[in-house]
Amino acid sequence: MTDILLVEDNDELAGLLKTFLVDSGYSVLRAARGEEAVRHARQGSVRLMILDIMLPGMDGFAVCRAVRAEQNIPILIMSAKSEKQDKLMGYELGADDYMEKPVDPEILTAKVNAILQRTEGYKEAAVISSGEITVDQEARTAYLKSRPLELNGKEYELLLLFVQNAGKTLRKEYIFGKVWGADSFSESQTLTVHVKMLRAKIETCPREPRRIVTVWGVGYRYEEI
Repeated sequence: MTDILLVEDNDELAGLLKTFLVDSGYSVLRAARGEEAVRHARQGSVRLMILDIMLPGMDGFAVCRAVRAEQNIPILIMSAKSEKQDKLMGYELGADDYMEKPVDPEILTAKVNAILQRTEGYKEAAVISSGEITVDQEARTAYLKSRPLELNGKEYELLLLFVQNAGKTLRKEYIFGKVWGADSFSESQTLTVHVKMLRAKIETCPREPRRIVTVWGVGYRYEEI
């Protein structure tokens, strides 16, 4: 399952938005043509579509109409077409939201978050289990094979973030922003230190980690074992 299908024919803009969305924790598949977008949508493996209108060949309105005829995945239109009739057309065809270009990546991400939470009826589970690790969010406690883990505050938040995103590669910048905050005065080396401390508590062999795997040049990926 891919989080976002980004339908945009401009390579530079598509690259910028994809990087920003990936940094925000989403997996992104890009399509440059409308026909390609419809094929991907028909596979039923995307959670949300970000759709440009002015595409080569099949335009975004036609894509929206084709997808809506078969599926109900959320669609966020992103277009330089800013006339009232264009927006009304988008909503009439079933779009969940409409953004005018130029797009602010932060606003785009906020809209993606809101749409997914609304359409998927998102509710954070109090207890999350992943492999042999269980995290109780109400009690702020964690367990490995039913054995309580003695974690400090940041170790707990770090483990919770990993468990919530099992199997996903998370960039260091994204992890740091989520756990310490984007405006934190802590140094990025703090993340490396805390990952090392967390590994010492949940890995059988911390020097050869199997749960928190380093993705060189990018960040970390948590694996369920």
